[in-house]
Amino acid sequence: MSVENARNHLIKYGMGERIVEFEESSATVELAARAIGCEEAMIAKTISFYVNDEAVLIVAAGDTKIDNPKFKEYFGCKAKMIPGAEVEQAVGHAPGGVCPFGVKDDVKVYLDDSLKRFEVVYPAAGSGNSAVKMTLEELEQASGMTAWIDVCKYKE
Repeated sequence: MSVENARNHLIKYGMGERIVEFEESSATVELAARAIGCEEAMIAKTISFYVNDEAVLIVAAGDTKIDNPKFKEYFGCKAKMIPGAEVEQAVGHAPGGVCPFGVKDDVKVYLDDSLKRFEVVYPAAGSGNSAVKMTLEELEQASGMTAWIDVCKYKE
């Protein structure tokens, strides 16, 4: 799966043409912010976890990290990231391009409250050199999100 899967998914919501592909890498928050020309916090990073052996994606602001006690309280288990070698098989996108668009049908997507301070965010779009600009309402719709949750804290 790739940027084409993300594009095909976003076409259903009238957003497929918004994907921007960069010549340089945007595979990390820092690189994505530099490629786009925005602050790192506005990068909507997608983190993949196993929760009871099922893949779960959490989309959060670029200036946050998972707060383990909050994660455990919400999901009832310790935060266990999907190992890099298993990410593509588990969710449908390779590390660096993981996004909530065009993922496998059984993958649940959650949006972290840290994103709510922005009108517009920039998630990846299926590859390590792509992004798409969208409002939070558009992200809710296109991601097929399960819920808004509060499982992150700001980096120190």
